[in-house]
Amino acid sequence: MVEWRISDGLTDYMFAATEMEARADAIARGEADELIWLLEHPPLYTAGSSAKREDLVDPDRFPVYDTRRGGQYTYHGPGQRVAYAMLDLNTRGKDVRKFVANMEAWVIAALAEFNVTGEIREGRVGVWVVREDKPLTLTGQKPEDKIAAIGLRIRKWVSFHGLSINVDPDLSHFDGIVPCGIREHGVTSLVDLGLPVTMEDVDVALKRAFSEVFGD
Repeated sequence: MVEWRISDGLTDYMFAATEMEARADAIARGEADELIWLLEHPPLYTAGSSAKREDLVDPDRFPVYDTRRGGQYTYHGPGQRVAYAMLDLNTRGKDVRKFVANMEAWVIAALAEFNVTGEIREGRVGVWVVREDKPLTLTGQKPEDKIAAIGLRIRKWVSFHGLSINVDPDLSHFDGIVPCGIREHGVTSLVDLGLPVTMEDVDVALKRAFSEVFGD
């Protein structure tokens, strides 16, 4: 069984990281069910295993946490739904590539609930949307903004960390980093796209989409 947990208010990052690791270890030992934990953090930056210090543009703006997940710098804050996924790949197939693809598909399916087309780009982590409402770039391309980030760690074939979807965060908070090391594209949210979506709406979409993608 997969337990679903929703935390109200803002959850301290170090508390969440400690809880995640403990739960992942318990799952690996066969002592706990899998867990999807939905929460929001206070404003902060996290550095993944590939983070480059020059991408931390404003190191004094918010707390910065080093984390052992994959990826580079990411922002978390109010208005962003974080979904931590502690899932047992021992029972889901020990295929990391497929698991990451399923995580991406989970986000895309959830966004589709709001008629938002999320897309994956080779060499660019996360989920992207094409901005039909913005002028073409200098190269004549339609601009693309990032709407969701994915950063995972797998230990003993149990995943932790997970994904984040921008519902209605303060997008200026992303200015303190180069999100995921990508300078030439922007960041958006569901509300920025003109959708009056609530966190509760996103939670319902995430749960429904999880069942579609992972078959639970």
